[in-house]
Amino acid sequence: MDVLSDVLLAVRLTGAVYFDIDARSPFVAQSPPTDVIAAKVAGDAEHLIAFHVLTSGSCWVEAVDEPEPAELMRAGEMVIFSTGEANILSSEPGMRGQADLSRYYRPVSEALPFVIDINGDAHADKCRIVCGYLACDRGPFNPLLESLPRMVHAPVSGRSWGWMTSLLDAALVASDERDAGQEAMLAKLSELMFLEALRTHIEGLPPETRSWVAGLRDRDVGAALRLMHGRFAEPWTLELLAREVGISRSSLAERFTSYVGVPPMTYLARWRLQLAARLLQGGSLSVSQAAATVGYQSESAFNRAFKRQVGAAPGTWRRKDPAP
Repeated sequence: MDVLSDVLLAVRLTGAVYFDIDARSPFVAQSPPTDVIAAKVAGDAEHLIAFHVLTSGSCWVEAVDEPEPAELMRAGEMVIFSTGEANILSSEPGMRGQADLSRYYRPVSEALPFVIDINGDAHADKCRIVCGYLACDRGPFNPLLESLPRMVHAPVSGRSWGWMTSLLDAALVASDERDAGQEAMLAKLSELMFLEALRTHIEGLPPETRSWVAGLRDRDVGAALRLMHGRFAEPWTLELLAREVGISRSSLAERFTSYVGVPPMTYLARWRLQLAARLLQGGSLSVSQAAATVGYQSESAFNRAFKRQVGAAPGTWRRKDPAP
Protein backbone atom coordinates (compact mmCIF):
# COMPACT_ATOMS: atom_id res chain seq x y z
CA MET A 1 0.00 0.00 0.00
CA ASP A 2 1.35 3.39 -1.07
CA VAL A 3 0.00 5.46 1.80
CA LEU A 4 0.83 8.87 0.31
CA SER A 5 -0.94 8.06 -2.96
CA ASP A 6 -3.88 6.64 -1.03
CA VAL A 7 -4.29 9.88 0.90
CA LEU A 8 -3.97 12.06 -2.21
CA LEU A 9 -6.74 10.06 -3.88
CA ALA A 10 -8.98 10.13 -0.81
CA VAL A 11 -8.70 13.90 -0.36
CA ARG A 12 -9.35 14.39 -4.10
CA LEU A 13 -6.23 16.33 -4.98
CA THR A 14 -6.69 18.08 -8.33
CA GLY A 15 -4.32 20.54 -9.97
CA ALA A 16 -4.59 23.52 -12.25
CA VAL A 17 -1.86 25.60 -13.89
CA TYR A 18 -2.93 29.24 -13.95
CA PHE A 19 0.07 31.30 -15.00
CA ASP A 20 3.06 30.86 -17.29
CA ILE A 21 5.35 33.77 -16.39
CA ASP A 22 8.43 35.06 -18.19
CA ALA A 23 10.21 37.68 -16.09
CA ARG A 24 13.41 39.68 -16.24
CA SER A 25 14.79 41.54 -13.22
CA PRO A 26 13.86 43.74 -11.61
CA PHE A 27 10.47 42.07 -11.05
CA VAL A 28 8.06 41.20 -8.29
CA ALA A 29 4.92 39.08 -8.50
CA GLN A 30 2.66 38.88 -5.44
CA SER A 31 -0.04 36.23 -5.06
CA PRO A 32 -3.08 36.73 -2.80
CA PRO A 33 -4.14 34.28 -0.07
CA THR A 34 -5.96 31.36 -1.63
CA ASP A 35 -9.04 31.81 0.56
CA VAL A 36 -9.59 35.18 -1.16
CA ILE A 37 -9.66 33.69 -4.66
CA ALA A 38 -10.80 30.10 -4.05
CA ALA A 39 -14.37 30.61 -5.23
CA LYS A 40 -13.14 32.27 -8.43
CA VAL A 41 -10.52 29.71 -9.43
CA ALA A 42 -11.71 26.40 -7.99
CA GLY A 43 -15.45 26.57 -7.41
CA ASP A 44 -16.46 24.51 -4.38
CA ALA A 45 -12.98 23.31 -3.37
CA GLU A 46 -12.56 23.07 0.40
CA HIS A 47 -8.91 24.11 0.33
CA LEU A 48 -6.40 25.48 -2.16
CA ILE A 49 -2.66 24.86 -2.04
CA ALA A 50 -0.61 27.38 -4.03
CA PHE A 51 2.49 26.26 -5.92
CA HIS A 52 5.22 27.68 -8.15
CA VAL A 53 7.63 25.69 -10.31
CA LEU A 54 10.77 27.36 -11.64
CA THR A 55 11.74 25.97 -15.05
CA SER A 56 14.62 28.35 -15.81
CA GLY A 57 16.64 31.07 -14.09
CA SER A 58 16.36 31.85 -10.38
CA CYS A 59 14.29 34.08 -8.12
CA TRP A 60 13.47 34.69 -4.47
CA VAL A 61 10.35 33.39 -2.75
CA GLU A 62 8.77 34.21 0.58
CA ALA A 63 5.46 34.34 2.42
CA VAL A 64 4.18 37.89 2.83
CA ASP A 65 3.35 37.80 6.53
CA GLU A 66 5.94 35.33 7.79
CA PRO A 67 9.13 36.38 9.65
CA GLU A 68 11.32 33.84 7.83
CA PRO A 69 13.73 35.34 5.28
CA ALA A 70 13.24 34.91 1.55
CA GLU A 71 14.67 31.74 0.01
CA LEU A 72 16.49 31.48 -3.30
CA MET A 73 14.64 29.30 -5.78
CA ARG A 74 16.48 27.71 -8.71
CA ALA A 75 15.40 25.94 -11.89
CA GLY A 76 14.06 22.47 -11.15
CA GLU A 77 12.58 23.46 -7.79
CA MET A 78 9.03 23.79 -6.58
CA VAL A 79 7.63 25.79 -3.70
CA ILE A 80 4.34 24.77 -2.12
CA PHE A 81 2.30 27.00 0.19
CA SER A 82 0.23 24.34 1.91
CA THR A 83 -1.94 26.75 3.89
CA GLY A 84 -2.36 29.07 0.92
CA GLU A 85 -0.96 32.27 2.41
CA ALA A 86 -0.05 35.32 0.33
CA ASN A 87 3.40 34.98 -1.18
CA ILE A 88 5.94 36.78 -3.32
CA LEU A 89 8.29 35.85 -6.14
CA SER A 90 10.90 38.51 -6.88
CA SER A 91 14.27 39.15 -8.44
CA GLU A 92 15.66 40.42 -5.10
CA PRO A 93 14.71 39.51 -1.52
CA GLY A 94 12.46 41.91 0.36
CA MET A 95 10.62 43.34 -2.63
CA ARG A 96 6.87 43.95 -2.31
CA GLY A 97 4.10 44.30 -4.86
CA GLN A 98 0.33 44.28 -5.08
CA ALA A 99 -1.72 41.24 -6.03
CA ASP A 100 -3.94 41.87 -9.06
CA LEU A 101 -7.18 40.08 -8.13
CA SER A 102 -8.64 40.67 -11.60
CA ARG A 103 -6.31 37.98 -12.97
CA TYR A 104 -7.92 35.23 -10.90
CA TYR A 105 -10.93 33.73 -12.64
CA ARG A 106 -11.89 30.67 -14.66
CA PRO A 107 -11.86 31.76 -18.31
CA VAL A 108 -14.83 30.87 -20.50
CA SER A 109 -13.63 31.70 -24.00
CA GLU A 110 -9.93 30.89 -23.53
CA ALA A 111 -7.88 28.14 -21.96
CA LEU A 112 -5.48 28.21 -19.05
CA PRO A 113 -2.74 29.12 -18.34
CA PHE A 114 -2.60 32.89 -18.64
CA VAL A 115 0.71 33.99 -20.15
CA ILE A 116 2.38 36.92 -18.39
CA ASP A 117 5.51 38.80 -19.41
CA ILE A 118 7.21 40.96 -16.80
CA ASN A 119 9.75 43.01 -18.70
CA GLY A 120 12.62 44.35 -16.64
CA ASP A 121 16.13 44.85 -17.95
CA ALA A 122 16.27 43.49 -21.50
CA HIS A 123 19.83 42.29 -20.86
CA ALA A 124 18.98 40.42 -17.64
CA ASP A 125 18.59 36.65 -17.60
CA LYS A 126 15.07 35.43 -18.03
CA CYS A 127 13.25 33.61 -15.27
CA ARG A 128 10.36 31.31 -16.17
CA ILE A 129 7.79 30.37 -13.55
CA VAL A 130 4.77 28.11 -13.82
CA CYS A 131 2.19 28.87 -11.12
CA GLY A 132 -1.03 27.21 -10.11
CA TYR A 133 -3.20 25.67 -7.44
CA LEU A 134 -4.00 22.25 -6.05
CA ALA A 135 -7.50 21.79 -4.70
CA CYS A 136 -8.21 19.19 -2.02
CA ASP A 137 -10.59 18.29 0.77
CA ARG A 138 -9.72 19.68 4.16
CA GLY A 139 -11.97 17.28 6.06
CA PRO A 140 -13.16 15.13 7.60
CA PHE A 141 -9.49 14.10 7.89
CA ASN A 142 -6.52 15.14 5.78
CA PRO A 143 -3.34 13.90 7.51
CA LEU A 144 -1.08 15.27 4.79
CA LEU A 145 -2.38 18.81 5.03
CA GLU A 146 -2.14 18.73 8.81
CA SER A 147 1.52 17.65 8.75
CA LEU A 148 3.07 19.87 6.07
CA PRO A 149 4.92 23.07 7.00
CA ARG A 150 3.39 26.30 5.73
CA MET A 151 6.00 26.45 2.95
CA VAL A 152 7.66 23.45 1.34
CA HIS A 153 10.64 24.31 -0.87
CA ALA A 154 12.05 21.26 -2.60
CA PRO A 155 13.44 20.19 -5.95
CA VAL A 156 11.37 18.04 -8.22
CA SER A 157 13.40 14.82 -8.17
CA GLY A 158 16.20 14.65 -10.72
CA ARG A 159 14.97 11.28 -11.95
CA SER A 160 11.72 12.91 -13.10
CA TRP A 161 12.61 16.50 -13.94
CA GLY A 162 13.75 15.85 -17.51
CA TRP A 163 10.63 14.14 -18.80
CA MET A 164 8.34 16.36 -16.75
CA THR A 165 9.76 19.57 -18.19
CA SER A 166 9.57 18.12 -21.69
CA LEU A 167 5.89 17.38 -21.17
CA LEU A 168 5.38 20.76 -19.53
CA ASP A 169 6.94 22.55 -22.49
CA ALA A 170 4.83 20.50 -24.90
CA ALA A 171 1.66 21.29 -22.98
CA LEU A 172 2.47 25.00 -22.83
CA VAL A 173 3.10 25.06 -26.58
CA ALA A 174 -0.25 23.33 -27.03
CA SER A 175 -1.72 26.00 -24.77
CA ASP A 176 -0.45 28.72 -27.10
CA GLU A 177 -2.17 26.94 -29.97
CA ARG A 178 -5.25 26.09 -27.87
CA ASP A 179 -5.01 22.38 -28.61
CA ALA A 180 -7.69 20.14 -27.15
CA GLY A 181 -6.78 18.54 -23.82
CA GLN A 182 -3.78 20.72 -22.99
CA GLU A 183 -5.39 22.21 -19.88
CA ALA A 184 -6.09 18.74 -18.47
CA MET A 185 -2.52 17.70 -19.32
CA LEU A 186 -1.10 20.65 -17.40
CA ALA A 187 -3.37 19.88 -14.45
CA LYS A 188 -2.09 16.30 -14.23
CA LEU A 189 1.51 17.49 -14.61
CA SER A 190 1.07 19.87 -11.70
CA GLU A 191 -0.15 16.96 -9.57
CA LEU A 192 2.85 14.86 -10.60
CA MET A 193 5.28 17.66 -9.81
CA PHE A 194 3.62 18.17 -6.44
CA LEU A 195 4.03 14.47 -5.65
CA GLU A 196 7.67 14.45 -6.75
CA ALA A 197 8.47 17.54 -4.68
CA LEU A 198 6.73 15.94 -1.68
CA ARG A 199 8.79 12.78 -2.06
CA THR A 200 11.99 14.81 -2.17
CA HIS A 201 10.83 16.80 0.87
CA ILE A 202 10.13 13.60 2.82
CA GLU A 203 13.48 12.07 1.86
CA GLY A 204 15.30 15.19 3.04
CA LEU A 205 13.63 15.54 6.45
CA PRO A 206 16.07 15.45 9.39
CA PRO A 207 15.99 12.17 11.36
CA GLU A 208 14.52 13.91 14.40
CA THR A 209 11.47 15.23 12.51
CA ARG A 210 8.17 14.09 13.94
CA SER A 211 5.14 14.39 11.66
CA TRP A 212 2.82 12.20 9.60
CA VAL A 213 4.99 12.60 6.48
CA ALA A 214 8.12 11.73 8.48
CA GLY A 215 6.30 8.68 9.82
CA LEU A 216 5.89 7.34 6.29
CA ARG A 217 9.60 6.55 6.14
CA ASP A 218 9.90 5.16 9.65
CA ARG A 219 10.02 1.35 9.61
CA ASP A 220 7.43 0.69 12.33
CA VAL A 221 5.16 3.69 11.89
CA GLY A 222 5.23 3.29 8.12
CA ALA A 223 4.35 -0.40 8.44
CA ALA A 224 1.40 0.42 10.70
CA LEU A 225 0.14 3.08 8.30
CA ARG A 226 0.39 0.70 5.35
CA LEU A 227 -1.61 -1.94 7.21
CA MET A 228 -4.35 0.47 8.25
CA HIS A 229 -4.64 2.02 4.81
CA GLY A 230 -4.47 -1.25 2.93
CA ARG A 231 -6.86 -3.15 5.22
CA PHE A 232 -8.87 -0.34 6.77
CA ALA A 233 -12.10 -2.34 7.22
CA GLU A 234 -10.53 -5.10 9.31
CA PRO A 235 -11.34 -5.21 13.05
CA TRP A 236 -7.97 -3.90 14.13
CA THR A 237 -6.94 -3.61 17.74
CA LEU A 238 -3.69 -2.17 18.97
CA GLU A 239 -2.56 -5.68 19.90
CA LEU A 240 -3.28 -7.10 16.42
CA LEU A 241 -1.61 -4.16 14.71
CA ALA A 242 1.48 -4.38 16.90
CA ARG A 243 1.74 -8.11 16.28
CA GLU A 244 1.73 -7.61 12.49
CA VAL A 245 4.23 -4.76 12.69
CA GLY A 246 6.44 -6.90 14.92
CA ILE A 247 6.80 -4.73 18.03
CA SER A 248 5.09 -4.47 21.41
CA ARG A 249 1.79 -2.64 21.90
CA SER A 250 3.39 0.00 24.10
CA SER A 251 6.26 0.62 21.68
CA LEU A 252 3.90 0.97 18.71
CA ALA A 253 1.55 3.29 20.58
CA GLU A 254 4.40 5.49 21.78
CA ARG A 255 6.26 5.62 18.46
CA PHE A 256 3.16 6.11 16.33
CA THR A 257 1.83 8.89 18.54
CA SER A 258 5.20 10.67 18.59
CA TYR A 259 5.14 10.88 14.79
CA VAL A 260 1.47 11.19 13.88
CA GLY A 261 0.22 13.08 16.92
CA VAL A 262 -2.60 10.65 17.76
CA PRO A 263 -2.65 6.97 18.80
CA PRO A 264 -3.01 4.33 16.08
CA MET A 265 -6.67 3.49 16.78
CA THR A 266 -7.63 7.18 16.76
CA TYR A 267 -5.89 7.60 13.42
CA LEU A 268 -7.68 4.56 12.00
CA ALA A 269 -11.07 5.85 13.16
CA ARG A 270 -10.48 9.23 11.51
CA TRP A 271 -9.22 7.65 8.31
CA ARG A 272 -12.30 5.43 8.08
CA LEU A 273 -14.48 8.53 8.38
CA GLN A 274 -12.57 10.22 5.56
CA LEU A 275 -13.19 7.21 3.33
CA ALA A 276 -16.83 7.03 4.37
CA ALA A 277 -17.31 10.71 3.55
CA ARG A 278 -16.08 10.11 0.01
CA LEU A 279 -18.39 7.10 -0.37
CA LEU A 280 -21.36 9.14 0.83
CA GLN A 281 -20.45 11.95 -1.51
CA GLY A 282 -20.50 9.52 -4.42
CA GLY A 283 -24.19 9.03 -3.73
CA SER A 284 -24.39 5.35 -4.67
CA LEU A 285 -24.27 3.93 -1.14
CA SER A 286 -26.63 4.34 1.80
CA VAL A 287 -25.31 5.43 5.18
CA SER A 288 -25.44 1.86 6.46
CA GLN A 289 -23.60 0.56 3.39
CA ALA A 290 -20.88 3.21 3.73
CA ALA A 291 -20.50 2.38 7.42
CA ALA A 292 -20.12 -1.33 6.71
CA THR A 293 -17.67 -0.73 3.87
CA VAL A 294 -15.21 1.10 6.13
CA GLY A 295 -15.47 -1.44 8.95
CA TYR A 296 -18.30 -0.34 11.24
CA GLN A 297 -20.51 -3.16 12.56
CA SER A 298 -23.12 -0.72 13.84
CA GLU A 299 -24.72 2.12 11.88
CA SER A 300 -25.50 3.95 15.11
CA ALA A 301 -21.83 3.82 16.19
CA PHE A 302 -20.84 5.14 12.77
CA ASN A 303 -23.38 7.96 13.02
CA ARG A 304 -22.05 9.01 16.42
CA ALA A 305 -18.42 8.93 15.28
CA PHE A 306 -19.16 10.81 12.07
CA LYS A 307 -21.12 13.54 13.86
CA ARG A 308 -18.38 13.89 16.48
CA GLN A 309 -15.68 14.32 13.81
CA VAL A 310 -17.59 16.26 11.12
CA GLY A 311 -20.16 18.15 13.17
CA ALA A 312 -23.18 16.74 11.34
CA ALA A 313 -24.87 13.37 10.94
CA PRO A 314 -23.86 11.48 7.77
CA GLY A 315 -27.22 11.94 6.04
CA THR A 316 -27.34 15.66 6.85
CA TRP A 317 -23.75 16.14 5.73
CA ARG A 318 -24.36 14.39 2.41
CA ARG A 319 -27.38 16.57 1.62
CA LYS A 320 -25.43 19.74 2.34
CA ASP A 321 -22.16 18.71 0.71
CA PRO A 322 -21.82 19.72 -2.97
CA ALA A 323 -21.57 16.99 -5.59
CA PRO A 324 -18.00 16.16 -6.70
